Amino acid sequence: MKIREIKILRGPNYWSIRRPKLIQMTLDLEEMEQRPTNTIDGFLERLQTLMPSLYEHRCSENKPGGFFSRVKDGTWMGHVIEHIALELQTLAGMDCGFGRTRGTGKEGEYFVVFDYMEEDAGVYTARAAVRIAAALIDAQPYNLEEDIQRLREIREDTRLGPSTGSIVDEAVKRGIPFIRLNKQSLVQLGYGVHQKRIRATIASTTSTIAVDIAGDKEETKALLDAAQIPVPKGTVIRTEEGLKDAVERYGYPLVIKPIDGNHGKGNTTNITTYEQALKAFEAAKQYSRSVIIEKFITGFDFRVLVINYKFICAALRTPASVVGDGEHNIQWLIDETNKDPRRGYGHEKVLTQITIDQFTQKMLDEKGYTLETIPSKNELVLLKPTANLSTGGTSTDVTDEVHPVNIFMAERIARIIGLDICGIDIMAPDLKRPVTENGGAILEVNAAPGFRMHVEPSEGIARNAAEPVIDMLFPKGATGRIPIIAITGTNGKTTTTRLTAHICKAAGKKVGYTTSDGVYIQNQLMMKGDCTGPLSARFVLSDPTVDFAVLESARGGLLKSGLAFDKCDVAIVTNVTADHMGLAGINTLEQMARVKSVVPETVRKGGFAILNADDDLVYKMKDSLDCNIAFFSMDENNPRIKKHCGEGGFGAVYENGYITILKGTWKIRVLKVNDIPITFDGKAIHNIMNTLPAVLAAYMFRDISIEDIRTGLTTFVPSPALTPGRLNMFEFKKCKFLADFAHNPAGLELLGNFVSKMDGSPKVGIISGTGDRRDEDIRELGRLSAKYFDEIIIRCDKNLRGRTAEEIVNLLVEGINEAKTKEIPFEIIYNEQDAILHAYNNAKPGSLITIMCDVVSEALDFIKNLKAKEDAE
Repeated sequence: MKIREIKILRGPNYWSIRRPKLIQMTLDLEEMEQRPTNTIDGFLERLQTLMPSLYEHRCSENKPGGFFSRVKDGTWMGHVIEHIALELQTLAGMDCGFGRTRGTGKEGEYFVVFDYMEEDAGVYTARAAVRIAAALIDAQPYNLEEDIQRLREIREDTRLGPSTGSIVDEAVKRGIPFIRLNKQSLVQLGYGVHQKRIRATIASTTSTIAVDIAGDKEETKALLDAAQIPVPKGTVIRTEEGLKDAVERYGYPLVIKPIDGNHGKGNTTNITTYEQALKAFEAAKQYSRSVIIEKFITGFDFRVLVINYKFICAALRTPASVVGDGEHNIQWLIDETNKDPRRGYGHEKVLTQITIDQFTQKMLDEKGYTLETIPSKNELVLLKPTANLSTGGTSTDVTDEVHPVNIFMAERIARIIGLDICGIDIMAPDLKRPVTENGGAILEVNAAPGFRMHVEPSEGIARNAAEPVIDMLFPKGATGRIPIIAITGTNGKTTTTRLTAHICKAAGKKVGYTTSDGVYIQNQLMMKGDCTGPLSARFVLSDPTVDFAVLESARGGLLKSGLAFDKCDVAIVTNVTADHMGLAGINTLEQMARVKSVVPETVRKGGFAILNADDDLVYKMKDSLDCNIAFFSMDENNPRIKKHCGEGGFGAVYENGYITILKGTWKIRVLKVNDIPITFDGKAIHNIMNTLPAVLAAYMFRDISIEDIRTGLTTFVPSPALTPGRLNMFEFKKCKFLADFAHNPAGLELLGNFVSKMDGSPKVGIISGTGDRRDEDIRELGRLSAKYFDEIIIRCDKNLRGRTAEEIVNLLVEGINEAKTKEIPFEIIYNEQDAILHAYNNAKPGSLITIMCDVVSEALDFIKNLKAKEDAE
């Protein structure tokens, strides 16, 4: 067996709209294609022994043990690997259950698809599942626990922490989209101008001055002390002399900690001797030049959480510890404690397993204990100096016990420091009485406080600490979204995208849009090249200046990574024709239509899918949609349109020379096509087709008026600047050049139809074929060229995509020769620029030269340079 490819899908995709996180592995079974599981001696028994929990997989039999039944009866190894991948992640604390295994169309090759929680873990799982299957086939021993532990480590290294994760989860529940901006905890909530950012539990609303103050413990203490907030008495020292003075001044017990430490690093508490104080001083100096020494406050460790300057919850924190039973040593007690099913690796469960580290050893040393010591019955043995949950500590919710005076004090502290998300550490006998009366004190004020102790307490009521954060960032039900129009189809996507964006810009929108030519933010080109995939869409949605997105969404990005957005407001499907067939397992027009249908299936309820009623495959997409539907047609009498609008629906048609919106049985005539520059006085039929959905999409937004639409249509002038590679006309002294990106038979048919209506003779075509298309598609380009051009120059693309230049040329020539209507003279000039130059130098007066561009920008620049030289002569 061989893995051909692993793809990470991160959004709505070909396999599932609702499951955006999928691994798609292309697996070649090789000789295993001829060996189903029931032909492999002992395979089922070995699988049951290694992964007995697979019994819970119901598979197609829909009952426990169903998958094992399939293995017993005989199934193929791709199916087995799918189930191993799902169970392997589940065993590592990442519960996954969706999978599919389907043939790619090639003998013995399959798509093995399964969901994941963390990308890197999903990729690791794909490879591990194949290794496991191979070991089971060969009856080789396999250490499954190694894979499980490695997956746990990957999960902890890559997942959002519990605090950030809880905020993101709350956002998702409210329909607020998010984009993870790095591999750590920086996350964007919302899109465009409405976005907010969080890093851990610091928000974009959080004051940097407040964070800086909270990070300086002495400054925090001084501000609180000045405001009559009880704080431990102490000072800042840098030398051993300062240490001696402080010990004499404050007496024991003491606390020593670095001035700008965090997570308890370098902290030592309950110091009762000078020797301990000296060791603690040296430990704190490892983290900070300046060290705080202060009176140790006895009591319990409480954390109070204040968000948006309102008290939210409070928790009692207990450091990792064990309780002696008078019979077993400390190591045994730790092991038993870790058997608690609530304890797991890292943050996978409510509690974290207790590990033995230098802090544990230090605390045991101070008591004169070792791991072999047997504590007396009911003796509490502390194993960590701080009460962090991440080191094995526990938390108990005490929110309902907090005295109103303490609530007022906590909210006041947050205001004094200026932290809108604030964690306050209090040492006190309890919080039932005012801290000012029970001898307690405020130890620290924390920016980026952890939420885990509140969201998943060891005891008591769980508190949704993320909810008030989202309330603060997105008040009054705001979702943080901007309008999104997504456009897909085989031909016409880019022109439709550009025109739609132009209309929206005319309406005053700050538009970001993606095309096959590049990414534009408010008409400024930000990235060049084919930018129709999820990375480009994410670029637009991440831009803080954009309040409207128009996104061309092509087949390639959909199949490679999925969509970058979960929902759009309007989706346009222009058409589905034969192009890119035979690639990525898409072998039929019906399969291609399924790929394109992903885009309209993401339209939100209340939004509109705008479908081509003249295209049977596009029209059929309506059956799987759960949104409003509108149709467009070049035929005002199209029965599909008439029926739809007769029932009160929306449509757009080309009628009596007008672009017309149908609103039920009412007509809104928008503009004559002769007044729309990109239609070239109505000669460019395909641009009339592209105009219809663009107009209809803009009309769906109440704040875009018919006048805005008319303004956009009349000011969208075809040119290399506004429509690069789409009907770009250049006037030379002897001839005209027409540059277009037509690259498939349907596109060339439309281009040829336009060329046939244009003045100019002879009509010369500079054509090419794309190497990764089917033979019949390349031949068809040749046949169509012979139909529409009087002379032909054959060139080749820069990227031959798996074929030789000679193969492509020969297929084109075969197509040309198959056109029996007339003899077409043709030449072969492989280089595009050489072909253009040859056509220009040998142009007959009055000729029209049409080039199917390869790299649009390069071809246009070359033609513009020729024009500039001619004008300068």
